[in-house]
Amino acid sequence: MDYKPPGRHRSVADFRNHFRGLNSAFDCDEELLGADGPLGQTLDLGHRQLGNRFAAQPMEGWDGTSDGRPTDLTRRRWRRFGASGAKLIWGGEAFAVQADGRANPKQLYLNPDVDVVGDLESLIAEVRAGHREQGLDSDDLYIGLQLTHSGRFARPDGPLEPRIAYRHPPLEHKYAVDGSTALLTDAALEAIADNYVHAAKTAQRAGFDFVDVKCCHGYLLHELLGAHRRDGDYGGPFENRTRLFRRIVEGIRMSCPGLDIGVRVSLVDVFPHTANADTRLGEAADWQRYVPYDLGFGVDADDPRRFDFKEGLRFLGLVESLGIRLVNLTLGSPYYCPHLQRPAAYPPSDGYLPPEDPLLGVIAHLDCARRAKAAFPNLVIVGTGYSYLQEYLPHVAQHEVRNGHVDVVGLGRMALVYPDLAKDVLENKTLEKRRICRTFSDCTTAPRNGMVSGCYPLDAYYKGTPEAERLKQIKKEQR
Repeated sequence: MDYKPPGRHRSVADFRNHFRGLNSAFDCDEELLGADGPLGQTLDLGHRQLGNRFAAQPMEGWDGTSDGRPTDLTRRRWRRFGASGAKLIWGGEAFAVQADGRANPKQLYLNPDVDVVGDLESLIAEVRAGHREQGLDSDDLYIGLQLTHSGRFARPDGPLEPRIAYRHPPLEHKYAVDGSTALLTDAALEAIADNYVHAAKTAQRAGFDFVDVKCCHGYLLHELLGAHRRDGDYGGPFENRTRLFRRIVEGIRMSCPGLDIGVRVSLVDVFPHTANADTRLGEAADWQRYVPYDLGFGVDADDPRRFDFKEGLRFLGLVESLGIRLVNLTLGSPYYCPHLQRPAAYPPSDGYLPPEDPLLGVIAHLDCARRAKAAFPNLVIVGTGYSYLQEYLPHVAQHEVRNGHVDVVGLGRMALVYPDLAKDVLENKTLEKRRICRTFSDCTTAPRNGMVSGCYPLDAYYKGTPEAERLKQIKKEQR
């Protein structure tokens, strides 16, 4: 089906009519106020202040070395994070806490045989240099490192090598995996938790302000939140399913005094989607076979195509009780529901056509942030899902911050091609339309096919590489 992307609207008013027509509870501001408006406001974190309301979202790098070290491409990305103008650099990079937890063979990880501290220090230096190049003061940057183990979606050597928390028949069928051979023991989980703490200590030595204990997108700690079917100390009741997260947080608190902790969490989820053989539209095929559904976190047990916010909000209550204020919200997973996790007009090579107007996916993200902020006003909520809004991103972002629905606006894919969009918004400049992300999904298709992630259609660097031609051929064959 054909949905009108935001970029095809001729004016803010036209876009606004479309947006409100999908759900009248959501709106945008027609007049942008720049640094004098909501997006330029400072935000009190208690012990320091953020200088504006933009965050550069973490990336899953596919451009490191095989032994987990940054390359010139990695450093280029980090410098561009700094050039964005955002004062919050959330996580910077998905940094694996051990070799088998990598989502790809070129992901940065805690390798005891290399100078990880020195490498991470160099990335922080790139962020600060990029910020200063824009004429901005880098002393008030707030920089984090995202700690992860990819669990079910680990690919440390290329092919899928899952390390799973519990048996999940729909995903095992989707990926042709025998889950019984990949199930992590309690002892293995506890060893992974220890490596999260080691990674946090390394990040602190390198100079990071905080670490993100990643609980999203189907990776290990997110999967554990939905481990209703797992036996033992880490499955079943909510207290058990959150036990490893608590263990990690407590370990970091003991070992890294003064280091802040944040959490990026998929607050709700849906049943895994696949492409319909005839239409290529995404669908939750055969979901009725698994009702009542107990294979996820934040999923309606009676109809797993729908959200259930109860446990997600309960998790945020736990986060707050642990003294964590920084929360970055997302939905689902790029592996089994990309239309929701990353709304886009065009699917990646392993994806499907959007089953609904992608703006409804954006609205789902906005609604998630609104619910969280209303329930936990003292948490600092970073919102996600803005890139598909294209040139109307700042109009919706300003509206959400102005009305207290979210504290910080996170920019992900958009930062790959237009890293300084936030700076331009704050300076009230007209956005450069030729640099706006149009969600072609090449930044996902490339790594799915063994190439580095980047914006091949719009970033001149990637556009001139041999990989750009390979991508064109892959997309041609996909049609």
